[in-house]
Amino acid sequence: MDIILLERIEKLGTIGDVVTVKDGYARNYLLPNKKALRANSANKAVFEANRERLEKENEVLRGEAEKTGEKVAGAEVVLIRASSNSGQLYGSVTVRDIVEGLAAQGHEVTKKMVILENPIKTLGVFEVRVRLHAEVDVMVKANVARSDDEAELQRQGVDVMKSMFDEDQAEGTGGFTEAVDPTLEPGEIPADMLDGGDDAEDEEETEA
Repeated sequence: MDIILLERIEKLGTIGDVVTVKDGYARNYLLPNKKALRANSANKAVFEANRERLEKENEVLRGEAEKTGEKVAGAEVVLIRASSNSGQLYGSVTVRDIVEGLAAQGHEVTKKMVILENPIKTLGVFEVRVRLHAEVDVMVKANVARSDDEAELQRQGVDVMKSMFDEDQAEGTGGFTEAVDPTLEPGEIPADMLDGGDDAEDEEETEA
């Protein structure tokens, strides 16, 4: 379907561009959200008659978003979650969690503005995109930890998950561990571990 963009759409174009998109994308998202018009002769005429007004309105909204962005950019949302010993969360961090965390800091952000590139399912600090306007994106941080103390460590740049892994490795190799002989069958005991070892075998041969 050919459409006329009423605002900048990432990877498509900016106000006034006529582009071709899939019918479903146009019908289910762009048209109902008033981000575009069908590119027929009537709509083209309507757009051109209102182009100046639309561009001025967009400029005002972009300016407001930029001011908001100065306050929101770099904000950190601390989310305390339970996790496994490997750092995997029991569940995941959602867009709502980010929105509520920002709201608690006085930032008015809607769920539609928060863009999670990938689901957050582990402990750590993650960059989250917030689209305040079609032309204004800012980044905030989601600090996902098991406690406030761990969140503070992560804020300082400590890799808590790596520390957990290192501790597990240290505990797992804390005792004496024999090297494994790859030539042995499962359950077979190395000859040098048998009582007497080679000396015992030599004595048996001598007695014979």
